[in-house]
Amino acid sequence: MPTTRGEILSSVWRDGIFKDKVLFCTGGAGTICSVQVRAFVILGGNACILGRNVEKTERMAKDIASSRPGSKVLGIGAVDVRDAEALAKAAERCAKELGSIDFAIAGAAGNFLAPISQLSANAFKTVMDIDALGSYNTAKATLPYLVESAKKHKNTGKAQPTGTGGRIIFVSATFHYTGKPLQAHVAAAKAAVDQIAHSISLEFGPLGVTSNVITPGPIAGTEGMERLSKQDEATLKRSKASVPLGRWGEVKEIADATVYLFSEAGSYVNGHALVADGGQWRVGGADMGGFQYPDFLLGGETISGVAKGGKKAKL
Repeated sequence: MPTTRGEILSSVWRDGIFKDKVLFCTGGAGTICSVQVRAFVILGGNACILGRNVEKTERMAKDIASSRPGSKVLGIGAVDVRDAEALAKAAERCAKELGSIDFAIAGAAGNFLAPISQLSANAFKTVMDIDALGSYNTAKATLPYLVESAKKHKNTGKAQPTGTGGRIIFVSATFHYTGKPLQAHVAAAKAAVDQIAHSISLEFGPLGVTSNVITPGPIAGTEGMERLSKQDEATLKRSKASVPLGRWGEVKEIADATVYLFSEAGSYVNGHALVADGGQWRVGGADMGGFQYPDFLLGGETISGVAKGGKKAKL
């Protein structure tokens, strides 16, 4: 896990921009969400993270709190995001013990690889419930507090001396943009997550709340990449080559995107899906007729073996 500020955040962010603000995050003990929360805490905020595993959640909360002297990070375990009542109680406890809920991240998720032929209705429903229903429950539990924060820290587009507040981010994926084998369940769930976020931007925007989506691509060192991709050298090389930037992302790049949307710099961004994947999702149509991306571009080869072609590529 990243430990130094440089591994967690870019140097462009000023200390204290989230001073005395509170972040509520489901899935906060995960490898991506924990870094999002850690970045928030480093920049002056306090936080509450939720998870099903009590020991893991409480341990991560203590670890995140060590990122900034004097910070408060509450870890609430044994909370299932599918349980609306449990989430509402957790939000109430967070607001009571930390003073408010100014920001929220709906980050709890479930995933595994399975073709539809091997995907049971119960397995499909499980992912839909964790990702889509869990995100909805997170929003319902936190929105009353976010509205209050937005009233206190008005979104005017002008300088905000008391900082920002009243913002929620949903963590999604790109599978439903183009389609993805073995991920029908996740694609369906994340499509729903995106639409929940967009609906909130329309219905709560007039109350000052912004609602956006962050969509990470392949991020190095995360649980998802370790569990869902083969780790042999050839596969890893091909996976990185499939990203136009030629590499996997770093968790700090998701943290930076989070800080941007929560900060004054993101005040006019609402109802947006911010894809941080190095352009990978756009590669879906790049492997054409046997010309493998990006090799045929980088090699400057003449397009041959097709009815129309023959012009040499120029870099």
